[in-house]
Amino acid sequence: MLGSYFVFFAFLGILQAVFPNLDFIKYQQSDLNALMSENPWKFVLLAVVIAPVLEEGMFRSLIKPSPNEFIFFLCSWILVGAAILIPVDVHWTLKFGFLLLFITLIYFFLKELIPRAFQYKACSFLNRNYISIWMITSVIFGLVHISNYVDGFRLDFLLFLMIVPRIIAGFYFGKVKVENKSMIWPIAMHAMNNATVVVFLIPKMI
Repeated sequence: MLGSYFVFFAFLGILQAVFPNLDFIKYQQSDLNALMSENPWKFVLLAVVIAPVLEEGMFRSLIKPSPNEFIFFLCSWILVGAAILIPVDVHWTLKFGFLLLFITLIYFFLKELIPRAFQYKACSFLNRNYISIWMITSVIFGLVHISNYVDGFRLDFLLFLMIVPRIIAGFYFGKVKVENKSMIWPIAMHAMNNATVVVFLIPKMI
């Protein structure tokens, strides 16, 4: 993954040298930068713990899943929907605590509600088509991160360049899941990737 990052950013440097009019600072992660300045502990928790668990649940849990991982996938997307409905003025610690309790209850509820036969059929289908799902979820993982740069969804050449590192990361997180057959490894790799970025951002947070 690091080698792929190096190749991409080398290409980006060449592109900027050839086309100096390209405005690579046009899009900034303003909301994340503001959060990092205003509440660094919340930023670290989101980046290193919550985002890796939730995003891997939303995407990599579909790659060669077990029945438990299939339920984890459903729970992750339900959690995203529930988080949107919570008022923004609720303190973030209360919000995260409630969502943790909520997702735990939903997990056990869905595990009992969804027939085992359906769980196994869904997993069988996903396992047979894991390569396509791996590639598709890698791209969607990158596209989701467009929201880091703009409100809503739009895509142009510069925005695509901004999310290419996420697509690369999504591919390698999926590779780790395929090779190790466990969600622990892509979550850990995602956390390490984000933690590395946080380390470089520490001077801005101080």
